[in-house]
Amino acid sequence: MAEPDEFAELLRRANAGDGPAFAQFLRRITPAIRTVIRAKGSSLPEHQHEDILQEVLLAIHLKRGSWKEGTPVKPWVYAITRYKVVDAFRRRGAIIHVPIEPFSETLEDLSAAVPLAGKDAEYMLSHLDGRGAALVRSMTLEGESAEDAGEKVGLSASSARVALHRALRQLARIAERTKN
Repeated sequence: MAEPDEFAELLRRANAGDGPAFAQFLRRITPAIRTVIRAKGSSLPEHQHEDILQEVLLAIHLKRGSWKEGTPVKPWVYAITRYKVVDAFRRRGAIIHVPIEPFSETLEDLSAAVPLAGKDAEYMLSHLDGRGAALVRSMTLEGESAEDAGEKVGLSASSARVALHRALRQLARIAERTKN
């Protein structure tokens, strides 16, 4: 791999219009970029690493005029690389796919922790006033919007949300009393 001073010289010549110097700069800096991508993007699928590399090389080409002559090149390249890895994570989103099948035998049964689990939902709802029970059924069990559920019981959407919250609090108290 080239020495940092050699990187600076190649990039300086490239910015002055020397195309072969720019091509040589990109070839020599690519292994360092790949190392950063592997380290920072280790949880990304490997097939995305080369895509990120191409994005970094394109960004270097487009932004090479922003490098200030006399400053180190590697930190400038590493910053671009880190930003492109972060962009890849953002595009991917917060979704992480982890198969649970290998762990299905050892996962804890969470149904005991859910207040309505193991209890008859209709029995629980019978302890609520009619409007509260209707809102719980519509919004929580059937997934209707607050607008639709509120219209059924003669409430605005915001009033339906407040009434639902009160009904759910009351259900939690009932579930706590009937826990044993």
